[in-house]
Amino acid sequence: MTGRQPDPKADSPHLPVMAEEALAALAVAPGGLYLDGTFGAGGYTRLILAKGGRVLALDRDPSAIAAGAELVAGSDGRLVLAQTRFSLMETAARERGFTSEGDCGPFDGIVLDIGVSSMQLDQPERGFSFRFDGPLDMRMEKAGRSAADLVNELEAEPLANLLYLYGEERASRRIARAIVAERARGPITTTAALAQIIARANPGKPQDIHPATRSFQALRIAVNEELDELTRALEAAERLLRPGGHLAVVTFHSLEDRIVKQFFASRSGRGRAASRLLPGETPPPTPTFILKAGQPVAPSHAECARNPRARSAKLRWAERTDAPPTPHKEGR
Repeated sequence: MTGRQPDPKADSPHLPVMAEEALAALAVAPGGLYLDGTFGAGGYTRLILAKGGRVLALDRDPSAIAAGAELVAGSDGRLVLAQTRFSLMETAARERGFTSEGDCGPFDGIVLDIGVSSMQLDQPERGFSFRFDGPLDMRMEKAGRSAADLVNELEAEPLANLLYLYGEERASRRIARAIVAERARGPITTTAALAQIIARANPGKPQDIHPATRSFQALRIAVNEELDELTRALEAAERLLRPGGHLAVVTFHSLEDRIVKQFFASRSGRGRAASRLLPGETPPPTPTFILKAGQPVAPSHAECARNPRARSAKLRWAERTDAPPTPHKEGR
């Protein structure tokens, strides 16, 4: 491998959560090919490059793509950066010449860091956080319906259902009624205004998380279709990994983690009862992943002390077998 190896800490706003654990799960080797489906500030990509790997990195956010241009320029051709959703990673790989022969794909490892990035949270104009006042936006791609559209257009019942389903907010009906009543006086257009409405409708205890935390999570997930995107991305990763390749996924709340846990359990045959087949019964599919013991992996106490965002993180990973990928389901 020629050229200077990038310093993973150089010019990077932050290291990603559980960076060392995720890198170990990927088993990065010099010359290997990896896909970073959530480029963000480039944390995982920098680490992979520093280990001598090659990377196809994806991000929905045009700001992240623009900020990564310098890293691409200094990568000696080992980094390709593309603006797209990670659910479309197969198309992105094919269009950029990363193809394979047979049933499995060309990648030695794929890493996904699910949810909103610290970079996005720290930009008030993006509207992801109520820590700063800004427009009620939350669109990762800066296109499509915004959080303000949902808050100001949905009727009380579908709004409450959204808050409960995606935010696990027990006070969803009360909050939705308060939002509908408040917007009758005028549109709700800022993060601070929405956070205040929620706090008045459902005041929490001083030691609790902010009353608006779950509602903001729910709106962000809905705006960006995050759970459907995650499901499609996991299925695509199965098709893109070569035998022996590793898939590592970091999640930050129970809805995401449940999807990843169930995917790995299903694809590894975990929980499947060993029994003889009845005459004419279709045999279960051959496992496409080997799920390693000791999961999920949690961040260290030291990392949680340095970065409070890491406290809720979980890492799950598995190794691809040589079995053909699971066929597409109808409607996918």
